[in-house]
Amino acid sequence: MSFYKPYAEYKDSGIEWLGQVPKHWSVKRLRYAATLNPSIRPGILDDLDSKVSFLPMETIGEDGSLDLGQSRSVAAVRNGYSFFENGDVAFAKVTPCFENGKGALLHGLIGGVGFGTSELTVLRPRIGFDARFLNYLIQSQQFRALGAGSMTGAGGLKRVPDEFTRNFEAAWPDLAEQQAIALHLDCEITSIDTLLKKKTRFIELLREKREALITQAIEKGHEPGVKLKDTGVEYLQHAPDHWAVMRLRYAATLNPSIDSVLLDDPDSEVSFLPMEAIGENGSLDLRQTRPVATVRHGYSYFENGDVAFAKVTPCFENGKGALLHGLIRGAGFGTSELTVLRPKIGFDARFLSYLVNSQKFRALGVGAMTGAGGLKRVPDEFTRNFKTAWPPLAEQRAIASHLDRETDSLDTLLANTKRSIDLLKERRAGLISAAVTGQIDLRKTTCVVDQNQPSASRVGHSLHLPLFRTDGDSRHCQS
Repeated sequence: MSFYKPYAEYKDSGIEWLGQVPKHWSVKRLRYAATLNPSIRPGILDDLDSKVSFLPMETIGEDGSLDLGQSRSVAAVRNGYSFFENGDVAFAKVTPCFENGKGALLHGLIGGVGFGTSELTVLRPRIGFDARFLNYLIQSQQFRALGAGSMTGAGGLKRVPDEFTRNFEAAWPDLAEQQAIALHLDCEITSIDTLLKKKTRFIELLREKREALITQAIEKGHEPGVKLKDTGVEYLQHAPDHWAVMRLRYAATLNPSIDSVLLDDPDSEVSFLPMEAIGENGSLDLRQTRPVATVRHGYSYFENGDVAFAKVTPCFENGKGALLHGLIRGAGFGTSELTVLRPKIGFDARFLSYLVNSQKFRALGVGAMTGAGGLKRVPDEFTRNFKTAWPPLAEQRAIASHLDRETDSLDTLLANTKRSIDLLKERRAGLISAAVTGQIDLRKTTCVVDQNQPSASRVGHSLHLPLFRTDGDSRHCQS
């Protein structure tokens, strides 16, 4: 097994964030290595009816992938769009697409030509510079971190200025070495990305299994061979014969009023849950608190034992919600984008929590949403009038306990898989950054793709790959 090693000799690059670079590499600004946003070739405009590839932002992946299914006529895109050709490198310059790594080495374009969103910066390598090496440089942690720090604009429309890109200083080996580094990275990154896709698909399958498990238990119970009846509810169809069909408003109070005892001491601290403190698997981050006086108006109120779910898109679709517990003084306030349910006598909170996380409730809730754009919400009327079948209290508790056991093991597996994906992404980023800044010497290494034991797992074993960090205004490599 081969391991990564540093170069034999280094020199000071004269660049604070870059530090030492291989002695034979040269330091140049990016404008000397690539043309920025090249002009449309005159010949392309000779036939305005000809088809060319078209890339809106959603067709450009965060892993360098491209969806080349769209095309437009030259006449339709000649003005107001970014122009590029096969062999160019493009990256999204607008937030959050830039930070998320949207960008690609362009290839497979119709006639070798394409147009796309104006939010792209396009780089065309000059003679002596390799497009694949340039693409990896643009993906590096250093370029992304410094680019994010240079952004101008306000709110959600901040962009990386062209001046930053032109003047970005990097160290460059000769063309042959750029090609060798890019070839090795192609092999290693393919190995990592293949494993990432497998793990991502595994997570999808686990989520599907979890959803199916909950739906089956909530609608039919967890014991086999139960006699079923027609519920008279189109989306529910059949349920166990002894279950009672009723609307949710008879099982729970919607958005209950604040306990007057809390108002007697407005300076007392209670739990506070912004949207980001509520997980998609029922988890809660209970670290935040607020005085009652600061949250008594304009926020959702809840107590231990209540069930809450996010009613706004996309949080509702993603399953944000939880059974509330562990609250300071047994009470709390949170984002106004929550719907809170308090189980009535004869109804179990855990069963109710699984119900509002079931496929049926979520799918029908999405269909009932009102509002426009990104602010669509599930109306309270839908929740109140949602009709389902309810088992007796003892059976509700038994079903909830069964689901607790089954989903706990699935959630552990999901968490472990997500963590392994995060580690692979860190290794991917670390490998690219180490290679394009000369921290590791790939000239004599051999990449062998083994899907059972990806070469990515070697990264950092013999040479710890630095992770680039920004702490305030100081930028440095952290070993």
